[in-house]
Formats: sequence, C-alpha cells, structure tokens
Amino acid sequence: MDTKDTYWYLHIGRANELAGRDRIIYRFFEMLPGFLSIGTLLLFVVLSFYKPVWAAYLTIIFSVYWLLKTVYLSVHLRHNFKRVRHNMSLDWNERLQNLSHKDILHLVIFPFYTEGYDVVAESVRGLLRSSWDHKRIAVVIAAEERAGKAQRAIADRIAADFEGKFGAFIVTEHPAGREGEIPGKGSNISYAAEEARIRILDAQNIPYEKTLVSAFDIDTVVYPQYFSCLTWHFLTSERPERTSFQPIPLYNNNIWDAPMLSRVIAYSSSFWQMIQQERPERLATFSSHAVPFKPLREVGYWQKNVVSEDSRIFWNLFVRYDGDYDVVPMAYPVSMDANVAPNLLGTVKNIYLQHRRWTYGAENIPYILFAFLKNSRIPLGKKIRAAFVQIEGFWSLTTNPLVLFAVGWMPLIVGGRAFNATVLSYNLPLVAKGFLTASLFGLIVSAAIAMQLVPERPREKSRFHSLMHFLQWMLVPLTMVVFSAIPGLDAQIRLMLGRYLGFWVTPKHRK
Repeated sequence: MDTKDTYWYLHIGRANELAGRDRIIYRFFEMLPGFLSIGTLLLFVVLSFYKPVWAAYLTIIFSVYWLLKTVYLSVHLRHNFKRVRHNMSLDWNERLQNLSHKDILHLVIFPFYTEGYDVVAESVRGLLRSSWDHKRIAVVIAAEERAGKAQRAIADRIAADFEGKFGAFIVTEHPAGREGEIPGKGSNISYAAEEARIRILDAQNIPYEKTLVSAFDIDTVVYPQYFSCLTWHFLTSERPERTSFQPIPLYNNNIWDAPMLSRVIAYSSSFWQMIQQERPERLATFSSHAVPFKPLREVGYWQKNVVSEDSRIFWNLFVRYDGDYDVVPMAYPVSMDANVAPNLLGTVKNIYLQHRRWTYGAENIPYILFAFLKNSRIPLGKKIRAAFVQIEGFWSLTTNPLVLFAVGWMPLIVGGRAFNATVLSYNLPLVAKGFLTASLFGLIVSAAIAMQLVPERPREKSRFHSLMHFLQWMLVPLTMVVFSAIPGLDAQIRLMLGRYLGFWVTPKHRK
C-alpha cells in the first residue's frame, strides 16, 4: 500500500502526461470547469432571446443567492477578524512554556527570481525581528539558474550579510531545463527543500518530524510571533504529521504606496482567506504556508509540473494519506506586497495576470477527480464534499459576477416587445437592484475591517489618503468582473482547450 506504484498518479500535472483511457478521462476533467462556466453564461444568453421570462427569474434567483451569500461571508469575515485580533494580542511564547518546543526547527524557504536586494533583505530582517530563537531558524534562499549571474550575486550577498545570525543559512540554485518540470515556484522550492535536507537537516542530525517548513513568497515578512504561533498550533494539533498550517496573507508591505485599485484587490484577497479560515472544511494551503517536513518529503515535495503548487501540495498530501490530511487555520497574519507596477497600466496588467494565475487553480479539479477515481481508500463522503467545494467555488467565481452585472440584464435588451410589456420586465431591475443594494452591507463590513488592518498612516500621507482607503470599496463590483470573473474564465478556457499556462512571476515594485 505504501509502495511508490500504489500512488503512481500522485504528481500528474496534465492530461498529456498520460496515455490511453486515463488520458481521455483526465482530459475530460480538464474541460469540465470551463464547460460548466461557459455553459451557464450561454444558457442565460439563449434564454434571454427565446425564454426571457425564465432568464429574468434566474437573474432574480442569482440576486437572492448573492445577497444571502454576502451576509453569510460577511459574518465569517467579522468572526475571523475578531479571532485574528485576539491571536495577535496573545503572548504565544508564554503559551509554549508548558509544551516541549525547544527542539523544533523552522526551515524557511524563500524562492528568489528577479527581485532586488532590498525586497529579499527586508524579508530576512523580518525573521530577525521575530521573537523565536534565531538559532532554531534555518533559511534557504532558493535562486534560479535561469535568472542569471547577477541574481545569484544578490543571493550570495544576502547570505554574506546574514551569515551566522541563524541556525543555518544556505543558497540553492535550481538548475534550468530539468526534465518533467515547468519553470516556476514549485520546481524551485522542491529542489531547495531536498538540498536543505542534505545540507542542513542531515548534516546537523535534525529529526524530520521536528522540522516545520514555511514556504514563503520572497516578499513575505513575518509578524513577531509567527513562529511561536505556528509551533503552538503544531504541538497542539491532534495529528501534527497529517496537518498543514495556513497564516493569513495581508498585503500590507507597500499598501500606502499602492494605488486604489491595488488596495481593493489586495484586501479582497486577504478577506477571502480570512473567510476560508472560518470554513476549515473548505481550506487548502495558499501562497505562504507551513508544512511538516516529514510528510512533505514522503509526498515528494511540491509538485514540479503545475502552476498552483501552493494549493496542489495540500491535495498531494490529501490523496497520499487517503483523505487523512487537513489544513489548520492559524488566524495569524504574515505581510506581503500589494501588486504594484511603476504605472497604472502596468498595475492593471500585473493584477490581471496574477489573478489569472491564481484562478488557474482550477487545474486542481481534474487532478482530484482523477485521483479520487484511482484511490478507493479515500472515504466516499470526503470525495464528494471535496469535489463539490472545488467545482462550485471555481464555477461561482466566474459566473456569479458576470450574471449579476452583465448577462443577467440581457432579457431587458433582447427580450422583445412581448417581454418588455410585462410587469416582470418592469420589476426585474427594481428587484435585482434592491437585492444588490442590500448586499452593500458586505462592502461596509469589509471597509470597516480594512481600516483596522491597515498599518499606521505614514507622516507624509494626509488624512485624505485614509478617506480613500474607505471609499475604495466602491470599486468592488468592477474588480469582481474585470479581475476575478474574466481572468477566471480566461484560465478555465485555456485549461479546457489544452493551452496550458506556465508560471507567471509577479514583479515586486516598491517606492
């Protein structure tokens, strides 16, 4: 059961890696997300022409569903905000006093590509500002050979500047063009983790089961008690070797220099993660996350041939341990960069590309459906629940905003004279508008919470900037369509057509 052949499908990335019947099945699963999303939107269009009354009622149903969902998610957001605020007020070092924790090593991996010295150095300095014993932190700067000698020089400079300040500090260089890999974060940090095993853990006789790996984006800056909080959750977990740990990404590093559009997108992304932490049955690892080293090595590290390695590692572990694997929400933040470019057009482009990469996480749907077919040891209930959550999540991501703000209004335009003469035609915009207006309650909650999460206003920023941090939430309907639904549909169509995406690295820009 534990042989490699038993889990031969564990690191399948795309249908073209398979043959015969398996390839056909996996290809069908790749087409499924796009088929469902496009089919829903086409259904609205067709009904608007031929059955406008049906389309109008469906629009009202979607509006009611949106209102109920907004209230439901807003309640979860408020609860998690209170949990985060509480967790940040605790002394996690004190909570560790009665637990055996001094033999825990934190292995931190920073994947490094084309970022500048200042971005990397600030992330490493954040580790030094943490309250955890620095000698029980091992740091890996995971450079890429394809980035060139200049970037390797930056990595070596970082190592020289911080040498001796941690329990270990190494630089790895991921070779370019390795067979079976796509260039990106997954292949880089997998290589770095194996190098760290040889050069740090084995060299210092550090037990794998006592090592926690924090896989960070290069701009991740930890809050002071991140490692203590993580250690407490690890040591008090019911099954520490069957659990990953997820902090909340707050895109605060450069938030006061980010344009309004970037701020809305940044906080919306953070809020979604906060909401998910109140629904742990739906939670998967995302962006910066932590994994115990022992199961990480047993599963073969992060997958090297996919774009969404951060969430895929959870599904790898879930499948490898026959559904006996969870993610524990930490309700404690790490700070990262909002997506900013030197100009507004560049920012718009970068946000779109970043969200297309994130929503390309739909590639997990064919993976888990295929793995569920192959693995009869996962309980059927867990399979159904996980598959439904993933399919419904990516379907609603792309369809709901477009139905509410675009195609749902088509009956009024193409429904014809007969429909426009009905009472329903008159009431449709009033009813839908009423439900959408009521759902603004969610935006008010978001704005209030965002104002409490934003870092202290710099002296050079006026109170007008603070006001803009509140008023920016009026952009949410626009951002939902342009930077959520459309890139999500783009990603699903590419997956459906077999035009697979590569890993796009988000550029880091700070003033």
